[in-house]
Amino acid sequence: MFSYYLDLALRSLRRHKAVTALMIVAIGLGIGASMTMLTLLHVMSADPLPGASSTLFYPQLEPRSHEQTDGDTEMLGQMTWADAMNLLHARRGSMQAAMSSGRVAVTPPGGNARAFFADARYTSADFFPMFRTPFLNGQGWTHDDDDRRSHVVVISRALATRLFGVDEAVGKTLRLGTASFQVIGVLDHWQPVPLFYDLTMGGYAKAEEVFMPMETAVDTHMPLTGSITCWGTAGLDRGGLTHADQCAWTEFWVKLDTPAQVEAYRAFLDHYAKEQHALGRFPAVSRIQLTDLKGWLDTNHVVPGSVELQALLAFGFLIVCLVNTVALLLVKFSRRMGELSVRRAMGAAKRAIFAQLLIEAATIGVSGGVLGLMLASVGLWVVRQQPNDYAAYARMDGSMLLLAIVLSIAASLAAAIFPAWRTCRVAPALALKVQ
Repeated sequence: MFSYYLDLALRSLRRHKAVTALMIVAIGLGIGASMTMLTLLHVMSADPLPGASSTLFYPQLEPRSHEQTDGDTEMLGQMTWADAMNLLHARRGSMQAAMSSGRVAVTPPGGNARAFFADARYTSADFFPMFRTPFLNGQGWTHDDDDRRSHVVVISRALATRLFGVDEAVGKTLRLGTASFQVIGVLDHWQPVPLFYDLTMGGYAKAEEVFMPMETAVDTHMPLTGSITCWGTAGLDRGGLTHADQCAWTEFWVKLDTPAQVEAYRAFLDHYAKEQHALGRFPAVSRIQLTDLKGWLDTNHVVPGSVELQALLAFGFLIVCLVNTVALLLVKFSRRMGELSVRRAMGAAKRAIFAQLLIEAATIGVSGGVLGLMLASVGLWVVRQQPNDYAAYARMDGSMLLLAIVLSIAASLAAAIFPAWRTCRVAPALALKVQ
């Protein structure tokens, strides 16, 4: 019966080309606008570390007094060097990593090319296993390398190819700034979206090309480019890292595998804050915070409110398009009342007529979905031309393609239910008499 109803639907659509075209355009415009914004939201709110995000936490400490915050109740988003190192060496989590960002001068081997700058991440050994970075070859450094301040680095595949002509760079010597480092690992293509581990660089910034032990970076006076917050009388030369106790510039992440570990770590933070107060470093009432990865993204508004508003407006536009489609279907089905009444008079059940009309609406929905996909592709291309840092990631994946088709069919069926029900309620004898 499905093939028969589909044949009837296609014949009907061909007989009423103008109305059919209007419905397809209405659904296509609604689907195009809504899928453009839904795809953008899908990209921006995606889990950057599926399967592990629930075990990653971002601790915060407040070492400033009320006077030093000028009454601001928002906690520091970063830690001082001393606090980050204390938490790192306490090793109270399954894994932990302190980090900051920098920009290092890279001197190509052989002296045949000019030096250039590359973005760097100064961090600790657990960074790689904790964030599941994919290695093309080699591996990350160890905790002993952190303690010894070893001159070792991990570089990106793109940088390895640029420097050495091949991505096999393990064992090579690389000059960064005024110091030499040994390459011990090469990362495969890796670009978390959003760049969750350091939101001070922008939620959709590019992943770094050079990774080195944080304490080694301090010893070799590597330049710092990340966010810095100082208070009191502290100052900072932005050309290098600092041990200043009144400047916060490091990020810190900890992996906690169970709820019991989370509670134990929260208690540890509270005890640590009280201990630092006793030493005179923290104010009388020191706040602590322990936020999971998704909560940290929400706290930092990784998805701009303007994008969420535009998505709501796009779905509002889809509803308007569906209301127009309902009106067009009412007109279309009303014009076919005589034909449908003849089928009823010849023994066709109401549910058969209802199914026929829904299949006709679904056919319109598929056509509208195809048009909507084309319009969404154009919309996403327009988004990618914008100067926003997230624009480059506005691309539709397989799940969004499937959702667009499902949404278009569901929307057309939803729009057809009332017109089809109303048409089926008309008595065949009355409809034939009117005809």
